[in-house]
Amino acid sequence: MTDTSRSISSVENTGNLTVMGGGLVGCLLSLYLARHGHQVELFERRPDIRGAGPVEGRSINLALSDRGWRALEGVGIAEAVREVAIAMHGRMMHDTQGGLTFQPYGQAGQSIYSVSRAGLNRRMLDLVEQEPGITVRFNQQCRRVDLKRQELEMLDTETQQERVVAYQRLFGVDGAYSAVRSALQRTDRFNYSQEYLNYGYKELTIEAAAGGQWAIEKNALHIWPRGQYMMIALPNLDGSFNCTLFFPYEGPDSFATLQTPAQVTEFFGRVFPDALPLMPQLETEFFENPTASLVTIRCFPWAEQDHVLLLGDAAHAIVPFYGQGMNAGFEDCTILNELLHQHGHDWGRIFQEFEDRRKPNTDAMADLAVYNFQEMRDRVADPRFLLQKKIESKISVQYPDKWLPLYSQVTFSSLPYAEAWANGQAQERIMQRLMPHIQQEEDYQRPEVQQLLAQEMAHRS
Repeated sequence: MTDTSRSISSVENTGNLTVMGGGLVGCLLSLYLARHGHQVELFERRPDIRGAGPVEGRSINLALSDRGWRALEGVGIAEAVREVAIAMHGRMMHDTQGGLTFQPYGQAGQSIYSVSRAGLNRRMLDLVEQEPGITVRFNQQCRRVDLKRQELEMLDTETQQERVVAYQRLFGVDGAYSAVRSALQRTDRFNYSQEYLNYGYKELTIEAAAGGQWAIEKNALHIWPRGQYMMIALPNLDGSFNCTLFFPYEGPDSFATLQTPAQVTEFFGRVFPDALPLMPQLETEFFENPTASLVTIRCFPWAEQDHVLLLGDAAHAIVPFYGQGMNAGFEDCTILNELLHQHGHDWGRIFQEFEDRRKPNTDAMADLAVYNFQEMRDRVADPRFLLQKKIESKISVQYPDKWLPLYSQVTFSSLPYAEAWANGQAQERIMQRLMPHIQQEEDYQRPEVQQLLAQEMAHRS
């Protein structure tokens, strides 16, 4: 574009805040900013998902937990979201013979919630459009961010019209492959890394039973752990379940080896025998649905002076195995909201403190997500691991002020992720010293076990 076209087509947004990305975190961020009295312009690359058609390339179901609910409550929309959420009280493990083992999450009354990504995004877009001070623009592809001029080169993908949009402050919440972060990556001393697992994932479906009922337990997150791979399923309101197969790209059992419908059916019949009869569209879905990759993205800094800030996956994309990707992005909004209350319009200080507070915690969450993949895939079917979890629950009851299971710290509290991870690692070291003395659940009450445990607890603050 020439300077002439810039002067003609620029849209001055003096005093406005610009949010790039109309996904879940972008919508929530826009609501928070508007509640602080700011005028917000929200750009979304995709068409309005409230129209017909599938949502491209994203996992279908998400697990909403305490951090996410806290963020939603902060703008008064938690109840509206609860209408489209299903409580999952624990993990339902499926063995290779179809046997079931239920592992509750946390304490009685603690649950995570299955929500449809598209359904939640639609509900939040409705709330955003009802909010005074927010303007939403769809089909807006960001072609370039000019950090020096503080301008965006935008393409309207419907009309193919290009224009330049001036911004005063820009919030990049446009996902793991962020256009805003791409511009920051070209600045001096910007650190960036992306690391892919050797696994991909594919979305599949367990269909609803007759009358729209659930063919397997409704209020659970179902897991088929199989050592080097696994499948999970989350419930939908219509009685169906969205399944996700996490599977190696290459190897003896992998996407590379399942090349025909017959091979897929044989594999599922052998490895997931109780699920196969509930998946009549398996062969079609397996070959029509895309295989998506699993990436961890870390970068720093997240801010450019006091006029650009990255949040959500644009700043810290993680793999989905702790169910914290959306929750961490929502918690970004909670923290930013606290800083806006503390510092008003001092954007430089707000951005600096946001980075300082969030970066160590999102790095810890990235590590936790990979750790939990190994746990879910390999260990949840191990009798010794299950015994250890029962012993940890007993310790938590006996020493409630000194012991909270790692999963509960991450999922059912607002403790910073880095503290939760450090606590979890310390507790695991204690369990490694304790478990050689325990062969069955009743051994927990043995005097030598209780004495060793008391010594360990005495060293914990």
